[in-house]
Amino acid sequence: MSIEHERITTPVTPDMLRGVLDVERTPRGLLPHRLPAWARRQIPDEQLALAEAQPSGVRLAFRTRATTVELDTLPTKRAYRGLPAPADGVYDLLVDGRLATQATVTGGNVRTIDMATQSVELREGPPGTARFADLPARDKNVEIWLPHTEITELIALRTDAPIEPAPDSGRRVWLHHGSSISHGSNAAHPTAIWPALAAALGGVELINLGFGGSALLDPFTARAMRDTPADLISVKIGINIVNGDVMRLRAFTPAVHGFLDTIREGHPATPLLVVSSILCPVQEDTPGPLAPDFDGGTVRFKATGDPAERAAGRLTLNVIRDELARIVRQRAVDDPNLHYLDGRDLYGETDYAELPLPDEVHPGPAGHRRIGENFARLVFGAGGPFAVATG
Repeated sequence: MSIEHERITTPVTPDMLRGVLDVERTPRGLLPHRLPAWARRQIPDEQLALAEAQPSGVRLAFRTRATTVELDTLPTKRAYRGLPAPADGVYDLLVDGRLATQATVTGGNVRTIDMATQSVELREGPPGTARFADLPARDKNVEIWLPHTEITELIALRTDAPIEPAPDSGRRVWLHHGSSISHGSNAAHPTAIWPALAAALGGVELINLGFGGSALLDPFTARAMRDTPADLISVKIGINIVNGDVMRLRAFTPAVHGFLDTIREGHPATPLLVVSSILCPVQEDTPGPLAPDFDGGTVRFKATGDPAERAAGRLTLNVIRDELARIVRQRAVDDPNLHYLDGRDLYGETDYAELPLPDEVHPGPAGHRRIGENFARLVFGAGGPFAVATG
Protein backbone atom coordinates (compact mmCIF):
# COMPACT_ATOMS: atom_id res chain seq x y z
CA MET A 1 0.00 0.00 0.00
CA SER A 2 1.13 3.60 -0.57
CA ILE A 3 0.39 6.97 1.06
CA GLU A 4 -0.41 9.85 -1.28
CA HIS A 5 -1.99 13.19 -0.31
CA GLU A 6 -2.67 11.80 3.18
CA ARG A 7 -4.57 8.87 1.75
CA ILE A 8 -3.60 5.22 2.09
CA THR A 9 -4.20 3.30 -1.15
CA THR A 10 -4.96 -0.39 -0.70
CA PRO A 11 -5.55 -2.80 -3.58
CA VAL A 12 -8.77 -4.76 -3.22
CA THR A 13 -8.00 -8.41 -2.47
CA PRO A 14 -10.25 -11.49 -2.44
CA ASP A 15 -10.08 -11.82 1.35
CA MET A 16 -11.96 -8.51 1.66
CA LEU A 17 -15.02 -9.88 -0.14
CA ARG A 18 -18.10 -11.55 1.31
CA GLY A 19 -20.94 -13.17 -0.62
CA VAL A 20 -18.86 -14.33 -3.61
CA LEU A 21 -18.11 -17.80 -4.97
CA ASP A 22 -15.24 -16.69 -7.23
CA VAL A 23 -13.09 -13.66 -8.00
CA GLU A 24 -11.69 -12.94 -11.47
CA ARG A 25 -8.47 -10.94 -11.76
CA THR A 26 -8.62 -8.23 -14.42
CA PRO A 27 -6.00 -5.75 -15.71
CA ARG A 28 -7.45 -3.12 -13.35
CA GLY A 29 -8.35 -5.19 -10.28
CA LEU A 30 -10.95 -7.78 -9.32
CA LEU A 31 -14.34 -8.78 -10.71
CA PRO A 32 -16.60 -10.60 -8.20
CA HIS A 33 -18.61 -13.58 -9.42
CA ARG A 34 -21.51 -15.45 -7.82
CA LEU A 35 -20.81 -18.68 -9.72
CA PRO A 36 -17.43 -20.44 -9.94
CA ALA A 37 -15.45 -20.41 -13.19
CA TRP A 38 -16.28 -24.03 -14.08
CA ALA A 39 -20.00 -23.27 -13.76
CA ARG A 40 -19.71 -20.09 -15.84
CA ARG A 41 -18.30 -22.16 -18.68
CA GLN A 42 -21.58 -24.11 -18.74
CA ILE A 43 -23.87 -21.06 -18.84
CA PRO A 44 -26.00 -21.31 -22.01
CA ASP A 45 -27.12 -17.68 -22.37
CA GLU A 46 -25.99 -14.12 -21.83
CA GLN A 47 -28.77 -13.36 -19.36
CA LEU A 48 -27.34 -15.61 -16.65
CA ALA A 49 -23.76 -14.65 -17.54
CA LEU A 50 -24.60 -11.03 -16.81
CA ALA A 51 -26.78 -11.76 -13.78
CA GLU A 52 -24.19 -13.82 -11.90
CA ALA A 53 -21.61 -11.08 -12.44
CA GLN A 54 -23.91 -8.46 -10.92
CA PRO A 55 -22.83 -8.44 -7.27
CA SER A 56 -26.16 -8.80 -5.48
CA GLY A 57 -25.34 -9.36 -1.82
CA VAL A 58 -21.59 -8.92 -2.40
CA ARG A 59 -19.75 -6.62 -0.02
CA LEU A 60 -16.27 -5.56 1.01
CA ALA A 61 -15.58 -6.02 4.71
CA PHE A 62 -12.72 -4.50 6.71
CA ARG A 63 -11.89 -2.82 10.01
CA THR A 64 -10.56 0.73 10.25
CA ARG A 65 -10.54 4.06 12.11
CA ALA A 66 -10.86 5.93 8.81
CA THR A 67 -13.34 8.79 8.55
CA THR A 68 -13.10 8.92 4.74
CA VAL A 69 -13.25 5.91 2.41
CA GLU A 70 -12.99 6.04 -1.37
CA LEU A 71 -13.59 3.00 -3.59
CA ASP A 72 -12.47 3.10 -7.22
CA THR A 73 -14.58 0.91 -9.51
CA LEU A 74 -15.49 0.38 -13.14
CA PRO A 75 -19.24 -0.24 -13.30
CA THR A 76 -21.07 -1.79 -16.24
CA LYS A 77 -24.63 -0.50 -16.31
CA ARG A 78 -27.67 -1.78 -18.14
CA ALA A 79 -30.10 0.34 -20.17
CA TYR A 80 -33.01 -0.43 -22.50
CA ARG A 81 -33.43 1.30 -25.83
CA GLY A 82 -36.42 3.63 -25.84
CA LEU A 83 -36.70 3.81 -22.06
CA PRO A 84 -35.26 6.42 -19.68
CA ALA A 85 -31.70 5.78 -18.55
CA PRO A 86 -31.62 3.99 -15.18
CA ALA A 87 -30.30 5.76 -12.11
CA ASP A 88 -26.70 5.04 -11.11
CA GLY A 89 -26.35 2.04 -8.82
CA VAL A 90 -26.08 2.68 -5.10
CA TYR A 91 -23.19 1.66 -2.83
CA ASP A 92 -24.26 1.14 0.81
CA LEU A 93 -21.67 1.66 3.55
CA LEU A 94 -22.47 0.01 6.87
CA VAL A 95 -20.72 0.81 10.14
CA ASP A 96 -20.93 -2.01 12.68
CA GLY A 97 -23.86 -3.49 10.79
CA ARG A 98 -25.90 -0.30 10.38
CA LEU A 99 -26.36 1.70 7.17
CA ALA A 100 -24.33 4.89 7.65
CA THR A 101 -24.07 6.49 4.20
CA GLN A 102 -24.43 5.85 0.48
CA ALA A 103 -22.66 6.82 -2.74
CA THR A 104 -22.86 6.31 -6.51
CA VAL A 105 -20.33 6.08 -9.33
CA THR A 106 -21.05 7.99 -12.50
CA GLY A 107 -19.69 6.98 -15.89
CA GLY A 108 -18.50 3.46 -16.55
CA ASN A 109 -19.61 1.12 -19.30
CA VAL A 110 -23.22 1.04 -20.53
CA ARG A 111 -24.87 -1.97 -22.17
CA THR A 112 -27.98 -0.87 -24.09
CA ILE A 113 -30.41 -3.68 -24.88
CA ASP A 114 -33.00 -3.52 -27.66
CA MET A 115 -35.89 -5.61 -26.29
CA ALA A 116 -37.44 -5.94 -29.75
CA THR A 117 -34.38 -7.42 -31.46
CA GLN A 118 -32.37 -8.57 -28.38
CA SER A 119 -29.35 -6.77 -29.84
CA VAL A 120 -26.86 -5.23 -27.42
CA GLU A 121 -24.66 -2.16 -27.82
CA LEU A 122 -21.74 -1.65 -25.42
CA ARG A 123 -20.44 1.88 -24.84
CA GLU A 124 -17.22 1.89 -22.82
CA GLY A 125 -16.58 4.54 -20.19
CA PRO A 126 -14.04 5.44 -17.50
CA PRO A 127 -13.77 4.19 -13.92
CA GLY A 128 -15.16 6.33 -11.11
CA THR A 129 -15.07 6.69 -7.35
CA ALA A 130 -17.61 6.05 -4.62
CA ARG A 131 -16.72 8.45 -1.79
CA PHE A 132 -17.87 8.12 1.80
CA ALA A 133 -16.99 10.87 4.29
CA ASP A 134 -17.65 11.90 7.90
CA LEU A 135 -17.49 8.35 9.27
CA PRO A 136 -17.05 8.00 13.04
CA ALA A 137 -13.41 8.38 14.11
CA ARG A 138 -13.12 5.12 16.02
CA ASP A 139 -12.30 1.49 15.39
CA LYS A 140 -15.23 0.00 13.50
CA ASN A 141 -16.26 -2.76 11.16
CA VAL A 142 -17.06 -1.39 7.70
CA GLU A 143 -18.97 -3.11 4.91
CA ILE A 144 -19.49 -1.65 1.44
CA TRP A 145 -22.38 -3.41 -0.32
CA LEU A 146 -21.99 -3.17 -4.09
CA PRO A 147 -24.81 -2.15 -6.47
CA HIS A 148 -26.94 -5.25 -6.93
CA THR A 149 -27.69 -4.67 -10.63
CA GLU A 150 -24.36 -3.23 -11.86
CA ILE A 151 -21.38 -5.39 -12.78
CA THR A 152 -18.67 -3.84 -10.63
CA GLU A 153 -14.95 -4.18 -11.26
CA LEU A 154 -13.08 -3.32 -8.05
CA ILE A 155 -9.86 -1.34 -8.44
CA ALA A 156 -8.63 0.17 -5.16
CA LEU A 157 -9.54 1.54 -1.76
CA ARG A 158 -8.28 4.85 -0.38
CA THR A 159 -8.66 5.70 3.29
CA ASP A 160 -7.31 8.25 5.76
CA ALA A 161 -6.32 5.50 8.21
CA PRO A 162 -5.03 1.94 7.80
CA ILE A 163 -7.43 -0.95 7.21
CA GLU A 164 -7.21 -4.55 8.31
CA PRO A 165 -9.25 -7.65 7.49
CA ALA A 166 -12.67 -7.83 9.10
CA PRO A 167 -12.90 -10.37 11.91
CA ASP A 168 -15.04 -13.45 11.47
CA SER A 169 -18.55 -12.50 12.57
CA GLY A 170 -19.22 -15.98 13.91
CA ARG A 171 -22.71 -15.82 12.42
CA ARG A 172 -24.33 -18.66 10.52
CA VAL A 173 -24.01 -18.59 6.72
CA TRP A 174 -27.26 -18.55 4.73
CA LEU A 175 -26.98 -19.67 1.10
CA HIS A 176 -30.01 -18.63 -0.96
CA HIS A 177 -30.95 -19.19 -4.61
CA GLY A 178 -33.82 -17.54 -6.43
CA SER A 179 -35.01 -15.39 -9.31
CA SER A 180 -34.88 -11.67 -10.11
CA ILE A 181 -36.89 -10.88 -6.98
CA SER A 182 -34.19 -12.54 -4.86
CA HIS A 183 -31.61 -10.77 -7.05
CA GLY A 184 -33.23 -7.49 -6.00
CA SER A 185 -35.17 -6.25 -9.01
CA ASN A 186 -36.85 -2.90 -8.22
CA ALA A 187 -35.21 -2.65 -4.78
CA ALA A 188 -33.90 0.83 -4.01
CA HIS A 189 -30.38 -0.11 -2.86
CA PRO A 190 -28.30 -3.23 -2.14
CA THR A 191 -29.12 -3.71 1.54
CA ALA A 192 -32.83 -3.20 0.73
CA ILE A 193 -33.18 -6.35 -1.39
CA TRP A 194 -35.37 -8.77 0.54
CA PRO A 195 -32.65 -11.42 1.20
CA ALA A 196 -30.35 -8.74 2.68
CA LEU A 197 -33.18 -7.45 4.87
CA ALA A 198 -34.03 -10.97 6.04
CA ALA A 199 -30.36 -11.77 6.70
CA ALA A 200 -29.95 -8.65 8.83
CA LEU A 201 -33.07 -9.45 10.83
CA GLY A 202 -32.02 -13.10 11.16
CA GLY A 203 -28.45 -12.29 12.20
CA VAL A 204 -26.80 -14.37 9.45
CA GLU A 205 -24.20 -13.92 6.72
CA LEU A 206 -25.81 -13.93 3.27
CA ILE A 207 -24.58 -15.59 0.09
CA ASN A 208 -27.16 -14.56 -2.49
CA LEU A 209 -27.48 -16.65 -5.64
CA GLY A 210 -30.54 -14.79 -6.83
CA PHE A 211 -30.13 -14.61 -10.61
CA GLY A 212 -32.50 -12.43 -12.60
CA GLY A 213 -34.46 -14.60 -15.03
CA SER A 214 -32.35 -17.66 -14.28
CA ALA A 215 -33.75 -19.70 -11.38
CA LEU A 216 -34.26 -22.61 -13.76
CA LEU A 217 -33.04 -25.63 -11.78
CA ASP A 218 -29.74 -25.56 -13.67
CA PRO A 219 -27.55 -28.50 -12.59
CA PHE A 220 -24.41 -26.34 -12.41
CA THR A 221 -26.14 -24.04 -9.92
CA ALA A 222 -27.04 -27.03 -7.76
CA ARG A 223 -23.43 -28.27 -7.89
CA ALA A 224 -22.15 -24.81 -6.94
CA MET A 225 -24.49 -24.82 -3.94
CA ARG A 226 -23.42 -28.37 -3.07
CA ASP A 227 -19.80 -27.23 -2.91
CA THR A 228 -20.37 -23.98 -0.97
CA PRO A 229 -20.02 -24.13 2.83
CA ALA A 230 -23.29 -23.06 4.43
CA ASP A 231 -25.25 -23.52 7.65
CA LEU A 232 -28.65 -22.78 6.12
CA ILE A 233 -29.88 -23.20 2.54
CA SER A 234 -33.00 -22.04 0.71
CA VAL A 235 -34.13 -22.37 -2.90
CA LYS A 236 -36.97 -20.29 -4.33
CA ILE A 237 -38.50 -22.08 -7.29
CA GLY A 238 -41.26 -21.27 -9.75
CA ILE A 239 -41.56 -17.88 -11.39
CA ASN A 240 -38.75 -18.17 -13.96
CA ILE A 241 -39.81 -21.64 -15.00
CA VAL A 242 -43.34 -20.39 -15.67
CA ASN A 243 -42.50 -17.06 -17.28
CA GLY A 244 -39.88 -18.66 -19.50
CA ASP A 245 -42.19 -21.59 -20.34
CA VAL A 246 -39.12 -23.82 -20.19
CA MET A 247 -40.63 -27.04 -18.81
CA ARG A 248 -43.72 -29.18 -18.56
CA LEU A 249 -44.78 -30.96 -15.40
CA ARG A 250 -43.20 -34.23 -16.55
CA ALA A 251 -39.75 -32.61 -16.70
CA PHE A 252 -40.24 -30.30 -13.73
CA THR A 253 -40.75 -32.96 -11.06
CA PRO A 254 -37.54 -34.96 -11.67
CA ALA A 255 -35.62 -31.68 -12.16
CA VAL A 256 -36.63 -30.56 -8.66
CA HIS A 257 -35.65 -33.95 -7.22
CA GLY A 258 -32.30 -33.80 -9.01
CA PHE A 259 -31.60 -30.25 -7.81
CA LEU A 260 -32.32 -31.20 -4.21
CA ASP A 261 -30.38 -34.49 -4.51
CA THR A 262 -27.31 -32.60 -5.69
CA ILE A 263 -27.47 -30.07 -2.84
CA ARG A 264 -27.87 -32.91 -0.37
CA GLU A 265 -24.66 -34.56 -1.67
CA GLY A 266 -22.69 -31.74 -0.02
CA HIS A 267 -25.13 -30.81 2.74
CA PRO A 268 -26.80 -34.02 3.89
CA ALA A 269 -28.28 -32.64 7.11
CA THR A 270 -28.25 -28.85 6.64
CA PRO A 271 -31.65 -27.15 7.10
CA LEU A 272 -32.94 -26.84 3.52
CA LEU A 273 -36.00 -24.74 2.72
CA VAL A 274 -37.93 -24.92 -0.56
CA VAL A 275 -39.89 -21.72 -1.20
CA SER A 276 -42.51 -21.31 -3.92
CA SER A 277 -43.31 -18.07 -5.74
CA ILE A 278 -44.89 -15.05 -4.13
CA LEU A 279 -48.30 -14.07 -5.47
CA CYS A 280 -48.11 -12.96 -9.11
CA PRO A 281 -51.66 -12.64 -10.46
CA VAL A 282 -50.71 -12.63 -14.15
CA GLN A 283 -49.21 -16.12 -13.81
CA GLU A 284 -51.17 -17.77 -11.01
CA ASP A 285 -53.27 -19.78 -13.46
CA THR A 286 -51.96 -18.66 -16.87
CA PRO A 287 -48.89 -20.34 -18.38
CA GLY A 288 -46.01 -18.43 -19.93
CA PRO A 289 -44.15 -17.27 -21.76
CA LEU A 290 -44.18 -13.82 -20.24
CA ALA A 291 -44.08 -10.86 -22.63
CA PRO A 292 -43.14 -7.23 -21.93
CA ASP A 293 -45.63 -4.46 -22.63
CA PHE A 294 -44.09 -1.03 -23.21
CA ASP A 295 -47.31 0.97 -23.44
CA GLY A 296 -47.14 4.14 -21.35
CA GLY A 297 -43.35 4.36 -21.35
CA THR A 298 -42.84 1.82 -18.57
CA VAL A 299 -42.38 -1.94 -18.74
CA ARG A 300 -45.22 -4.16 -17.55
CA PHE A 301 -45.50 -7.89 -18.11
CA LYS A 302 -48.30 -10.17 -19.22
CA ALA A 303 -48.61 -13.94 -19.54
CA THR A 304 -49.35 -15.20 -23.06
CA GLY A 305 -50.09 -18.91 -22.54
CA ASP A 306 -53.44 -20.72 -22.67
CA PRO A 307 -54.83 -21.75 -19.23
CA ALA A 308 -56.61 -24.68 -20.90
CA GLU A 309 -53.22 -26.32 -21.54
CA ARG A 310 -52.62 -26.94 -17.84
CA ALA A 311 -54.26 -30.32 -18.36
CA ALA A 312 -51.48 -31.17 -20.82
CA GLY A 313 -48.72 -30.29 -18.33
CA ARG A 314 -48.22 -26.57 -18.97
CA LEU A 315 -46.99 -24.98 -15.77
CA THR A 316 -48.50 -22.13 -13.77
CA LEU A 317 -47.55 -20.87 -10.33
CA ASN A 318 -50.40 -22.75 -8.69
CA VAL A 319 -49.44 -25.99 -10.44
CA ILE A 320 -45.84 -25.56 -9.29
CA ARG A 321 -46.80 -24.72 -5.71
CA ASP A 322 -48.90 -27.87 -5.45
CA GLU A 323 -46.11 -30.00 -6.87
CA LEU A 324 -43.38 -28.47 -4.68
CA ALA A 325 -45.49 -29.07 -1.58
CA ARG A 326 -46.05 -32.69 -2.62
CA ILE A 327 -42.34 -33.26 -3.37
CA VAL A 328 -41.24 -31.85 -0.02
CA ARG A 329 -43.85 -33.91 1.89
CA GLN A 330 -42.64 -37.04 0.13
CA ARG A 331 -38.94 -36.38 0.70
CA ALA A 332 -39.34 -35.12 4.28
CA VAL A 333 -40.29 -38.63 5.39
CA ASP A 334 -36.59 -39.50 5.06
CA ASP A 335 -35.21 -35.95 5.32
CA PRO A 336 -36.43 -34.23 8.50
CA ASN A 337 -34.34 -31.13 7.77
CA LEU A 338 -36.20 -30.42 4.52
CA HIS A 339 -38.97 -27.81 4.74
CA TYR A 340 -41.48 -26.03 2.49
CA LEU A 341 -42.78 -22.45 2.56
CA ASP A 342 -45.60 -21.20 0.35
CA GLY A 343 -44.36 -17.94 -1.16
CA ARG A 344 -47.79 -16.37 -0.70
CA ASP A 345 -47.04 -16.34 3.03
CA LEU A 346 -44.28 -13.86 2.17
CA TYR A 347 -46.41 -11.78 -0.21
CA GLY A 348 -50.03 -12.72 -0.84
CA GLU A 349 -53.39 -11.23 -1.74
CA THR A 350 -53.49 -8.77 1.17
CA ASP A 351 -49.96 -7.59 0.39
CA TYR A 352 -50.78 -7.23 -3.31
CA ALA A 353 -53.80 -5.06 -2.48
CA GLU A 354 -51.65 -2.82 -0.28
CA LEU A 355 -48.38 -2.93 -2.23
CA PRO A 356 -49.14 -3.82 -5.89
CA LEU A 357 -46.39 -5.16 -8.14
CA PRO A 358 -45.33 -2.11 -10.22
CA ASP A 359 -44.67 -4.15 -13.37
CA GLU A 360 -47.03 -7.04 -12.44
CA VAL A 361 -44.08 -9.33 -11.59
CA HIS A 362 -41.54 -7.63 -9.31
CA PRO A 363 -42.24 -5.94 -5.95
CA GLY A 364 -41.21 -2.36 -5.33
CA PRO A 365 -39.04 -1.21 -2.40
CA ALA A 366 -41.88 -1.51 0.12
CA GLY A 367 -42.67 -4.99 -1.22
CA HIS A 368 -39.07 -6.08 -0.72
CA ARG A 369 -39.27 -4.93 2.89
CA ARG A 370 -42.52 -6.79 3.43
CA ILE A 371 -41.07 -10.01 1.98
CA GLY A 372 -37.85 -9.70 3.99
CA GLU A 373 -39.70 -9.07 7.24
CA ASN A 374 -42.11 -11.95 6.66
CA PHE A 375 -39.25 -14.31 5.78
CA ALA A 376 -37.34 -13.34 8.92
CA ARG A 377 -40.43 -13.89 11.08
CA LEU A 378 -41.51 -17.18 9.53
CA VAL A 379 -38.10 -18.73 8.87
CA PHE A 380 -35.61 -17.27 11.37
CA GLY A 381 -38.19 -16.63 14.08
CA ALA A 382 -39.25 -18.95 16.90
CA GLY A 383 -40.39 -22.27 15.51
CA GLY A 384 -39.08 -21.51 12.03
CA PRO A 385 -36.87 -23.92 10.07
CA PHE A 386 -33.82 -21.62 10.50
CA ALA A 387 -34.46 -20.69 14.13
CA VAL A 388 -31.51 -20.99 16.48
CA ALA A 389 -31.82 -24.19 18.49
CA THR A 390 -32.33 -23.60 22.22
CA GLY A 391 -31.94 -25.83 25.22
